[in-house]
Amino acid sequence: MMHPAVGWHVEMEFMEDDQHTRAAALLRLPDGTEVRAHGTASRYHTDNNQPRVGEEIAGARALNELAMELLTKAHEEIDVSSGRISHPIHM
Repeated sequence: MMHPAVGWHVEMEFMEDDQHTRAAALLRLPDGTEVRAHGTASRYHTDNNQPRVGEEIAGARALNELAMELLTKAHEEIDVSSGRISHPIHM
């Protein structure tokens, strides 16, 4: 049976006005590294004002950017530890 060795917590903050939502994501890794990412969403002027939907879209975009930052970080660590250029990591 596998047991969790570590846990990650992502913090999300949102800033909103009537037309835009901005999301900021922060992940603190166990080694003290912080990875940050941002996402945005815009409401079309004829759409209903639904702040939760804007948060979901902006949050998803921030998390997607966060995932890409983590892949890049892992890729760089592979290169440093192996002393060679590794193949890109794709999602």
